[in-house]
Parts: sequence; C-alpha cells; structure tokens
Amino acid sequence: MVGRKQCPSIKGDADEKWKCIKSLKQPLSDDDGRTGAPQLEVSVVASEESAQQDTSEPPARDGWNSKVEYFLAQVGFSVGLGNVWRFPYLCHQNGGGAFLLLYVLLMLVVGIPLFFLELAAGQAIRQGSIGVWKSISPKLAGIGYSSCVVCFFVALYYNVILAWSLFYLGNSFQYPLPWEQCPAQGNRTVKECEDSSPTTYFWYRTALNITDSIDDTGSFNPYITCCLLAAWTIVCLGMFKGIKTSVKVMYFSSIFPYVVLLCFLIRGLLLDGAFEGITHMFYPKLEIWGDMQVWRQAATQVFFALGLGFGSIIAYSSYNPKNNNCHRDAFTVSFINFLTSVLATLVVFAVLGFRAKGKVMECVVRCVSVKDRTHYILKLKSKAWFKDYSDKVSGTFTDCNIEKEMQKGVEGTGLAFIAFTEAMSQLPGSPFWSALFFLMLLNLGLSTMFGTMEGILAPLTDTFKTLARNKTKLTVFSCVIGFLIGLLFTQRCGNYFVTMFDDYSATLPLIIVVVFETFSVSWLYGADRFLDDIEAMLGWRPTVVYKYLWKYVCLLAMLGLLLASMIRMFINPPRYMAWDPKTV
Repeated sequence: MVGRKQCPSIKGDADEKWKCIKSLKQPLSDDDGRTGAPQLEVSVVASEESAQQDTSEPPARDGWNSKVEYFLAQVGFSVGLGNVWRFPYLCHQNGGGAFLLLYVLLMLVVGIPLFFLELAAGQAIRQGSIGVWKSISPKLAGIGYSSCVVCFFVALYYNVILAWSLFYLGNSFQYPLPWEQCPAQGNRTVKECEDSSPTTYFWYRTALNITDSIDDTGSFNPYITCCLLAAWTIVCLGMFKGIKTSVKVMYFSSIFPYVVLLCFLIRGLLLDGAFEGITHMFYPKLEIWGDMQVWRQAATQVFFALGLGFGSIIAYSSYNPKNNNCHRDAFTVSFINFLTSVLATLVVFAVLGFRAKGKVMECVVRCVSVKDRTHYILKLKSKAWFKDYSDKVSGTFTDCNIEKEMQKGVEGTGLAFIAFTEAMSQLPGSPFWSALFFLMLLNLGLSTMFGTMEGILAPLTDTFKTLARNKTKLTVFSCVIGFLIGLLFTQRCGNYFVTMFDDYSATLPLIIVVVFETFSVSWLYGADRFLDDIEAMLGWRPTVVYKYLWKYVCLLAMLGLLLASMIRMFINPPRYMAWDPKTV
C-alpha cells in the first residue's frame, strides 16, 4: 500500500488544516488499495482544478453575508405550517405530554444526527444535493435528482395553501368578518350553513366552492386562481436573485411569525377556557408508548419538521464557509424548531379551549329546560350561570363534552380555516386577530417555499453550467411551470388533490431518499472518513457516537419508518374526506 504523508495538528486554524489536507489528497490510481471507494475530498479538489482551467465557468458561488442570514434561512425553512397545525393535533391525539417526551427522544437520536449529516455534507462539498451525492459516487446522483423532484411536487401544493391564506387575509379587512354569520337567502339563512357552521360554510362553499367528489372537477375558482398567481409571483420575486434577495424577505418572514405567536399566546391565556384547553393538551398518557402507530407518527413528524431529504438543508449549508460550526447549528435549529412547535401548541389549545368551552356552554344552555334556564338567567348572566350551575346539570347531557369539542377540526386546514377562524371571530377586534393570523401563515409558508425552491434550483445550477449562467431565467421558468401545473388545485375539486398530494406524494419518496443518504455516508463512504472530513472543517472531531447513530440507529429507524408507512398505505388505500352539502 502506498504510504501517505500526515498533516501536523493545527489547533485553532481550521482553514490551514483544510488546505493542508487538500494538498496531500491525490486521485487514487486503479492499483490503490482502496480502488472504487468514493473520495469526498478528491471530488472537491478535482472540481476546483477544473474550475481554474475552464474560463467559461459561471460566476463564483454565492455565500451568506452573515451568520444571521444563514440562521434565518435554515429556521425559516424548517419551521413551517406543520409546526402550527400538525404538531398540536398529533400531540393531542397521542397522549399529550407523553408524545412530547417521545418526540424529544426521537429528535435527539434520529433527527439531529441526520440533520447534522446533511449540514456537514453540504458545507464540505459546497454543492447542491445532486453534486453532494455525485461526489461520493456518480451512481448516487439519483438521490439528488429525487430530492429535486420531491421538492417540486411539494412546492406545487404548498403554494396553494399560501393562496388560501392570501384569500383569507384579503377577507379579514372587513367588519364583521364574512365567516361570522350565515348568509341570508331571501328571508332566511342558507340551509347548508345552518346545518354546519358559518366558518365551515365559508371555507367549503365561499372559498373553495367545492364539489362533492374528486371525479367532479368543476370549473376553476377565479379567486383562488388569482391568489395562486399572486403567491407564485411573490415566490418568484423573492428568489429572483437567489439567496441575495430571498434572505432580505426572510428577515421579516422568519421573525414575524414568532411575534404573532407570542401575541396570540398572551391573548389566549386571558381567555375563558384557556386553562382547560392547555391542561387537556399536556396531560400525559404514558400507555401510548406501547402503540407502534404513535412511534410512527412521532418519527414522521420529526422527519418532516426538520426538512430532511428535500436537499434544501444541503443547499443552504453549501453557502457557508468551510469552518462554520455546523454541529452547533444542527442543535440550535432543531431546538428552536421544537420550541416553536410547543409554543404553537400552547397557542392553539388555549384558543381551542376557549372555543370548546363556549360550545359546551351553549350546548348545556340548550339542553336545560326553558323554565329552569329562565330562572337561572334571571339571576345571573349566561357565563356566570354556566360557571355556577353547569356542574349540576352537564353530567346528564352526554353530548355536551369538552373533549368532543376539542377534537373537532384540529388538524391541517380544519384547524386553520375552520376551528381557529371560528374562535377568532368571537374575540373583540376579530378582524385584527384574523389578519394577524393569516399573515403569520403566509410568512411561515413563504419562508418554507424559499427553501423548497432552493432545493430545486441550487442542485440544477451547480450541475449544469448553462443553467447556472441563466439562473434568473430558470427561476422564472420554474415558477411559471409551478403556477400552470398548480391550476389543478384551483379547480372546485382542488382541495381533494391537495389532500392526496400531501398524504402520498412526498412521504415515501423522502423516506427512501434519507435511507439512501444515510447508507451512502455511513457505509459506502464510511462514517469514520466522514468524521475525518468534519474534523478537517471544524478543527475538532465530533463524538464517535455519531458513527454508531448513523450506521445503525438512524438507518434502522428510517427503514422501520419506511416499512410502517408502506404497511399503512397497503392497509388504508388512498382516500379523502368529501364535502356533501346534503349530509352536513
């Protein structure tokens, strides 16, 4: 075996150590003892040498102007709509505090190690997802292309949610809010609205004008189509000059949601019923730890909350300097992501507790006999009456149950566009709170869309020089194509397609991508060698625990999640909940 020179230990100067290691790395010949093993450093050096020889190369790669910009971009991408409307639902349905503990455990042993892996790979090679995996082995380029395709699928329907948020935001600047009361039809209210609720009717009939089946496509919804065009225009303008323009938007879009969540938390804690909602939320039910479906849901939420497999983490990290402490970034971003989920959960269930208590109060008052109700109300106002007398009468009314009310419409669009809007309509100054809420949703979605689009554009421009020289045109073209295909979701049946895409277009492909990523680094390239590369960048070596987490724990966890997801899809074939105005 050919002997190799060793670089001296260079403490405190990671750049010098990196230069030393690169200077000693030479392309291995066919007779090298490690023939066929992919060389991360060799690929980097080769690409740098070819760049010097080819004067037709595109301009130098962009970089972050400051660590703050990079931090806002990573947090903005990872913290999205799922933190606000999916995590609280999962926490509520799966044991409250017990689910939180399980989530933290899986984030520590699976989520953060995989997040660190993607950050380090992007920072070491300074390429998008295609270039990173191609550097390890040309045969692995398909991992990067798969990430691009999944990003595009997600961007198609994710921007539709931004369009819905824009529609509701535009309707929030009026008093009373259009979803506070049922519309009149002649001298009586619309029956479909009476049978459901004003917020439900506004969502399904006014906003979506939905059909009762996915087979009945109906015409295009002109309002949602215009809002979708506006959403793609905002994304295009934000991505027009790459990270140089998108990061300027992120200074607002990544920070503003936290301001709104804090405002809602303060206001929500002052509402009657907030304590009941939060107590109901966090009451631990440890028996759920024996349910494998709960483990699957917790692992899936960790997986999607951090944005693993999209290639966006790799793309953002590739704009960092070599000596950036990506290990600390992995923990910091993950911790902020978790705190955001907990903050959103507190807000959601404080407000939903207020809504549920009001519903139960109305239910009990309805069920009490007119004679008794009149007697009580003559003495006390309705809320005071409920406080003093509900315990005496509510036990006999099985339909008047706060648990049942808390479970109604608390996930996804049902939370944002029905349950939460109903609760906000009962607050003083409801248009202000409504505008604030939907502006928050818009900004959460926008920062995630920037990351998703970067997961498409960065790998393509890094791989194809022609596209790199025409990046602005590629950005505009991608947004135009996204809008045209997205018209599928602006039909009257579009909500059904959004549901199907959300459930089935990304989950399995992303899990498969991460399985191949983990296998490629930990087994094909070698976990020890990858830790060597990280040591060369950072000037210190991460703990050997990562080696075993990547090789065994993370890989087995992702394979288990893949198997569980496939079994679930086999047992529960694709389906959707249809809106039938005759049976509401």
